[in-house]
Amino acid sequence: MRLPDPPFFHPLCTFPVSANRPQNCMNTNSSAIDQTGSATTAEPDHRGDPPDGSPRVRGRWFSFVGAGALVAVGYMDPGNWATALGSGAKYGYQLLSVVLAASLMGLLLQWVASKVGVVTGRDLAQLCRARYSRRTTIFLWITCEIAIIACDVAEVVGSAVALQLLLGVSLSVGVLMSAVGTFAMLALQSRGQRPLQIVITTLIFFVGFCFVVELALANPSWRGALAGLAPPAALLRDAGMIWLAAGILGATVMPHNLYLHSSLVKDHAKSGDDESISDAMKGVNIDTFASLSLAFTVNASLLIVAAAVFHASGHYDVSDLADAHRLIAPLVGSKWASVIFAAALLACGLNATVTGTLAGQAVMEGFLQLKIARWARALLTRTLAIGPALLAVGAFGEHGSNQLLVASQVVLSLQLPLAVIPLVRFASDAGLMGRWRVKRIPLALAWMCAGIIVVLNVALLWQLVTDV
Repeated sequence: MRLPDPPFFHPLCTFPVSANRPQNCMNTNSSAIDQTGSATTAEPDHRGDPPDGSPRVRGRWFSFVGAGALVAVGYMDPGNWATALGSGAKYGYQLLSVVLAASLMGLLLQWVASKVGVVTGRDLAQLCRARYSRRTTIFLWITCEIAIIACDVAEVVGSAVALQLLLGVSLSVGVLMSAVGTFAMLALQSRGQRPLQIVITTLIFFVGFCFVVELALANPSWRGALAGLAPPAALLRDAGMIWLAAGILGATVMPHNLYLHSSLVKDHAKSGDDESISDAMKGVNIDTFASLSLAFTVNASLLIVAAAVFHASGHYDVSDLADAHRLIAPLVGSKWASVIFAAALLACGLNATVTGTLAGQAVMEGFLQLKIARWARALLTRTLAIGPALLAVGAFGEHGSNQLLVASQVVLSLQLPLAVIPLVRFASDAGLMGRWRVKRIPLALAWMCAGIIVVLNVALLWQLVTDV
């Protein structure tokens, strides 16, 4: 006889829902109904139960370091460069407050994603598959894949521009060379996850060092930068400022980063008791805060450099990465400024393509239960991304590459609510999260973030329709 389904859960969820105990719809150790309709009973999942006298599991915080770095590179990809440079050149320091707000929103949502992953032992894609109908699951998977490919297009274009600036190759050759760099980075994983995390973290610190040098060369007005942390009064009146603010948000908070983060940390609380979850969350929180703080520093530095170098000299329409590269050296007065700029761009592009591959793998496995080798996943995503990139740079050159960067951020922004809304619902579900569910104040802030994202998307769509 078929057991009753708990509210909102997939038909295979046949266990009773307890407010004091996180449950997992996809855990094969729980009682379930097999495909023949017979009940199968196995050892229940005690994830989230209070400690029952088993040996205490103390998480070593340093062992959780690495996931935050992989997530942070999505906050420093070439799409962020395009929006930050354009904002700083046109409005000076005024939109620095938007960079700060977008980074804080990203930090909150990444914290929610990591908490859901640690507590449930499942990532966001797996939870969506368990909670929603097959049709909805397929829809969410397709939209997420489109966002990942759009993001990969931005990374390909950014890396290609950097290679052109550093080596003098054509953009088309740079597009193809970027694929080689991605596979070389992924080859590090044959020795485990840690070597790749170390390389990516090293590149992040390299990018940070590059912008310390750029800031020293640009000699910005720190008083103006500090004033820029307050929202400008014109933000609600200036259509161009609203457009760039939406672009900054779309480029900062990546939908696939939420899937990736929950996937990277889902095995951190291995024993599943309260103490191991608490230890895991402490380590994950430190890692996430440190990594995303560095990402904010890089994005803020991009805008500050653009404001100090381009806006201050009357160059208000700098949006192409290649234009920024050409102008920065003569305006700053050092040839090294342009070299450092291109090297940092290449590091960001390579980093982001690797994490995009990891996110794609997590999404495919979570939504479809389809495992695929990372090299095969990278080949699939990169093949689909290279086509549009080659067409754009071949037909329109550098201008086409910038338009493609902007278009990719629009796609990411439109997909973001489809990841954020399910995430916040899961995080507030007492039956799923038990005592670890997100409490009222952070939950209200998370829903506010979701609302802001939806409103900006509506404004974005309206702008696109009225401009046609």
